[in-house]
Amino acid sequence: MTLGRQHDRRRTGQLLQLRVGQPDRVDQDAVAEILTKWDLTAAVIGEVIAEPVYRVTEGATVVAEFPGTRLVTDCPTYSPGARESESIVALRKVDPLSIPERAEEKDPAWTLERLLSAPTIASKRWAFRQYDSTVRTNTVAGPGGDAAVLRIRGTSKAIALKTDCNGRYVYLDPRVGGRIAVAEAARNVACTGARPMAITNCLNFGNPTRPEVFFQFKEAVAGMGEACRALGTPVTGGNVSLYNESPNGAVYPTPVIGMVGLIDDISHVTPATFQTEGDTVLLLGDVGGELGGSEYLATIHGKVVGSPPACDVEHEKRLIDALLAAIGDGVISSAHDCSDGGVAVALAESCIAHPEAQRGADIDLSALAKMSNREILFGESQGRIVVSTKSPERVQEIAANFNVPCRRIGTVGRASDEFEIALPVGSLRCSLSTMSSAYHGTIPRIMSKTIEHTTFDELSPVAAH
Repeated sequence: MTLGRQHDRRRTGQLLQLRVGQPDRVDQDAVAEILTKWDLTAAVIGEVIAEPVYRVTEGATVVAEFPGTRLVTDCPTYSPGARESESIVALRKVDPLSIPERAEEKDPAWTLERLLSAPTIASKRWAFRQYDSTVRTNTVAGPGGDAAVLRIRGTSKAIALKTDCNGRYVYLDPRVGGRIAVAEAARNVACTGARPMAITNCLNFGNPTRPEVFFQFKEAVAGMGEACRALGTPVTGGNVSLYNESPNGAVYPTPVIGMVGLIDDISHVTPATFQTEGDTVLLLGDVGGELGGSEYLATIHGKVVGSPPACDVEHEKRLIDALLAAIGDGVISSAHDCSDGGVAVALAESCIAHPEAQRGADIDLSALAKMSNREILFGESQGRIVVSTKSPERVQEIAANFNVPCRRIGTVGRASDEFEIALPVGSLRCSLSTMSSAYHGTIPRIMSKTIEHTTFDELSPVAAH
């Protein structure tokens, strides 16, 4: 680990791996003081040298020495066979719109409630409230929003942190899914007001000696690389977990992305939920309506099929730039990205995700007549963010400067108002209390009951209504 500058060669027995090219003596006492503050220790173990070799000594005896290239460009590699599974190709070719709607879907509020109560989407407050998320009182925005935010003491800056990945997308198309994992994590930290800076990762896959698994691994990493290069977020490290299988098969390929972002001015930290009655609600990005690999198909129809939504990483970069410019301009009241469950879930979460400050909303999507209601509401097209603002014209101006679509879609209501979306055919209308019960109540109900003989439908607040 690199901790400082090149140190005095007379002290090579003390050991700190240091950067070459900066001749100043490192203040080892200062480094030790910082480490002690965090209950850590360190030992100096060597130095960077100009000679292109890796050398290990024991006293005056050289016990290992070889060219440094052996660890980098000339290191041994192993490339198993890679071949996409024909069964997954067949799943990807399924048209989601060929799946008939259930009778209950005539009322889109029924579908929304079920999605809000799906464990993938429902609030994880039951879990994260059991852990201390305010250590050293640096927490500005805790878990439950788009990303956590921690202040950097002694400065006006803060960092935002988020982990994310949709295994269904990677399963159906690993390269696209890898791109989306990075892009969504970047959108998440950007929604707090942070510039995405770098990622780490945890790559979870099955047995790589099977060609279909190694294909997923290879393609997912390639997709991650494409997104990281476009967004300027280098990979600082990570780990790989392979052979994650049971007799029923491998886990969904899940390259979890940990994204960190920097907020230059802590006053720009932006919440995910609607803040003020009367604010205009805008949608940054296209409506899209893509249903492939969606939570809607998985939860309502029990199917993981179709092509996952496209991911245009250049658009993602422009979207993030536009959002951060608007936040820096002081004209964004809230920002929340669209992901699992589509725009309907994103809007609902903007209303009810903060249990102590819920607000209704009046949304109008009736002009989107070329799409079905389920495409409009529950499609998971990427590169979209719901924002609320007192200055819609200014936000639209900024979005246009970055070539980002921006549509006025509604108004923030009061705590006593309902949540309503006007659609090309009919509308979605749901009370805040019903949505809140679905979103905040499902996981506590599941965890408080013996579920050995209980079905998910019995536990779902949707069934209770």
